[in-house]
Amino acid sequence: MSHFRSAWVQGRHGNVTQMYYARQGVVTPEMEYVAKEEYLDPETVRQEVAAGRLVIPANINHPEAKPVGIGLATRCKINANIGNSQLSSGLDEELEKLRLSLKYGADTVMDLSTGRHINQIRESIVRNSPVPIGTVPIYEAVERVDDIRQLTPEILMDVIEGQAKQGVDYMTVHCGVLLRVLPLVESRITKIVSRGGALTAQWMLHHGRENPLYEYFDDLLAICQRYDVTLSLGDGMRPGCLHDASDAAQFEELKILGELTLRAWQKDVQVMIEGPGHVPMDQIQHNMEIEGQLCHQAPFYVLGPLVTDIAAGYDHISSAIGGAIAAWKGASMLCYVTPKEHLGLPNAEDVRNGIIAYKIAAHAADIARHRPHARDRDDAMSQARFQFDWNKQFELALDPDRAREYHDETLPEDAHKNARFCSMCGPRFCAYRLSQEVSEKSRQLAEGMIPAACPETKPAAVG
Repeated sequence: MSHFRSAWVQGRHGNVTQMYYARQGVVTPEMEYVAKEEYLDPETVRQEVAAGRLVIPANINHPEAKPVGIGLATRCKINANIGNSQLSSGLDEELEKLRLSLKYGADTVMDLSTGRHINQIRESIVRNSPVPIGTVPIYEAVERVDDIRQLTPEILMDVIEGQAKQGVDYMTVHCGVLLRVLPLVESRITKIVSRGGALTAQWMLHHGRENPLYEYFDDLLAICQRYDVTLSLGDGMRPGCLHDASDAAQFEELKILGELTLRAWQKDVQVMIEGPGHVPMDQIQHNMEIEGQLCHQAPFYVLGPLVTDIAAGYDHISSAIGGAIAAWKGASMLCYVTPKEHLGLPNAEDVRNGIIAYKIAAHAADIARHRPHARDRDDAMSQARFQFDWNKQFELALDPDRAREYHDETLPEDAHKNARFCSMCGPRFCAYRLSQEVSEKSRQLAEGMIPAACPETKPAAVG
């Protein structure tokens, strides 16, 4: 894979974050690239990065990756989670998931491996990824010890530095899970559903100590400065069901994350905030507004949220509904959910379904927010449909392979690609074809090319 950014990062040392350069008045090549991709002025991108409202996760040791802007000034992005578990999957399977994530349009990918060979899998993923890669460092840290209680702050920080050297662009760190917050989950049905949050809580209660990520936050920021790692301040207290949404534990943690955001910005470290979770539709907008207030408009990166708890096997749909609302009301990136959520480790087809569901959600939100050129592809699709240009329709679809597959189930021949109908309406009932005929007749009539129809003659009276 080509090293897209190699020339850009040469000579950078010390504090190398995009926020640092933006605050020095420098428009970096990464900012210029994002501006071009988003139809924005480069100076606008620089100002948004300097203010913390836009992040560009771009580790200097991941030159293979093209810059991606995440913030309200840009189109909504989606993240795909991949990674093995202690029960299944290996390197080949994870690289296939990465390939499919890229094929179907994931803007970033998180490696959430918790099984064997975590370091080797991540190395291969980073070296083969042209998009930013995220991780949750505590997963690898736990694998280095026999029991979470044996974990030390030194091991955790060593893992973080190692991943930063490897080229990880952003890291989820559950810095807001503090001792004073833990009692607030007792009124919940599902307590702590974040793996990182639960592991951190277990360590804290065993040792009777504060969260090491909170205690060593300045050391964490120093690592981020050296490599330009964007912090994804994790929601260890996110609600795991509708009953637990928008409660004291969730918002108290969010308040802490807002305080840590200011500390990170003082060191020019880029930050985004992770959010829920499971949230009823009528509470989503409020969640977006509260994050903006407490976290100073740092980009909000949400999981879903799922709007119902009973869609097992279809949680990619339940969560995409919530994701569309969240992105419309202020979320900057959506973390996809697959049909396997709550049920098992996703396979390649689950990854595909999750990504497409979230591409729909993010794109719908971009249209609703009137982002530049957001609807161009939709209008082109409409033209292709009305003109029966089937190949163009396949090309414009979010999942071209699936669109062609469904069309060809009943009309597979090449000649059918020029047909003026599909199998739903057939040739007699196709509204597009009928509309075209009506339009043509109306034009001819208006131009006098055909005579107007004679008035109907009333039948003679009977008797």
